[in-house]
Amino acid sequence: MQFSTEQREFAAAVSDYCRRELATVAQRDAVTDGGTLANSPTVLADMARNGWLGVSLPEQFGGGGAGFVEECIFLEESTRGLAPITAYSTGLTAAQTYLRWGTDDQKKTVVTNLVAGRLEAIALSEPGAGSDLAGLRVSAHRDGSRYVLNGQKTWISAAHVAEHILVLAREDSSGTKHQGMTLLMVPTSTPGLTIRGIETMEPRTCNDVFFTDVVVPDSAVVGTPCQAWKQLMRGLSIERMIISAMSIGGARRALDDVIAYAGEREQFGRPISSFQALRHRIADLATDIEMARVFVYDVAAKIDAGLEDDLARESAMAKMRCTEIAKNTALEAMQMMGGYGYAREYGMEGQVRRALAPPIYGGTNEIQREIIAKNIGL
Repeated sequence: MQFSTEQREFAAAVSDYCRRELATVAQRDAVTDGGTLANSPTVLADMARNGWLGVSLPEQFGGGGAGFVEECIFLEESTRGLAPITAYSTGLTAAQTYLRWGTDDQKKTVVTNLVAGRLEAIALSEPGAGSDLAGLRVSAHRDGSRYVLNGQKTWISAAHVAEHILVLAREDSSGTKHQGMTLLMVPTSTPGLTIRGIETMEPRTCNDVFFTDVVVPDSAVVGTPCQAWKQLMRGLSIERMIISAMSIGGARRALDDVIAYAGEREQFGRPISSFQALRHRIADLATDIEMARVFVYDVAAKIDAGLEDDLARESAMAKMRCTEIAKNTALEAMQMMGGYGYAREYGMEGQVRRALAPPIYGGTNEIQREIIAKNIGL
């Protein structure tokens, strides 16, 4: 894996910003209302001014015009730097769907928002439709030149801070369960739309979203009515790679921190980094991370080469393995740090909390294994 000079400088710039502005728990608390916000308006504004948000999105709609490799660099380094901008990745995932299927006005609106640090959300899951997404029940009734939405979505990341929600709804129930679904761009200010936070072990990220006779014009349709399933299936590789790059960044930060701690912490008269039991565990973690990181950028380069639609297997492999490496690294680091791994002052407990959800969202890792198995002929 070889980065160009410009790519290395970009990575260094993002890393330097995070090291300067977000290195300590106190610094992060200062921009997240004492650690209660998952997304900092201050940090998003800084990164927008630096031109880092939407770096891979098309220039014609206000993006940076770079490749997906550059986007992965940003996602990796900002996550490694513990930047509180988690909803950016959700907006980026939504933007990819708009860019592939939306109108020029939809594309311009979403990209312009994201580049400026104004966020977007996507609503797929429902109380009875998670891994079996085709079982969704939120309805979009066509009424002349408008749609009327009713039902509930759940586990919707960033809905409470988003300008719009990209909603997957059922327009027609006469065919198979994979038919008759439509994507709609719904402003969060629309009457009848209610967003309610879900309490988790993290600062507020996920939400229930309720639709009660929510009315949007037919111009809100993204792509072709009743063809949303096919549209969504063609965009999943990007979402998986977004999660993969962030997971590598999180794993690298946990590794950085446990290496620093092991070099400073002394027991039995010498640094604990001198004990083989820890040295070998850390060496294993470093090896897993580096191998996965090379794979992530290999797949990212293939996306830039126009092969996105042929990468279902590779992107599923990346998402599954990178999220599990990130979780394992954080848990191992906490164990090696002992009691200090639980202390908020040292930050590792927060890294553990952040590493637990990615194997679940964006398609559970059990589903990723099914995709891999299918694509290798099983």
